[in-house]
Amino acid sequence: MQKYTQLTYEQRYHIYLLNKQGYNQTFIAKSMGRNKSTISRELSRNTGKRGYRHKQANRLA
Repeated sequence: MQKYTQLTYEQRYHIYLLNKQGYNQTFIAKSMGRNKSTISRELSRNTGKRGYRHKQANRLA
């Protein structure tokens, strides 16, 4: 069983940039070497009316 590690600020910023450029969750996950469900959860938890907020996500983590 693999141990879960939290996303770093840099990884959240990477998600922010790729998401803003229109890449899908599968591409983002593969480019980061993370599971697609991790990216999906991160985006669903931290996306509001103004889009994905990486700084806010990092503070809440």
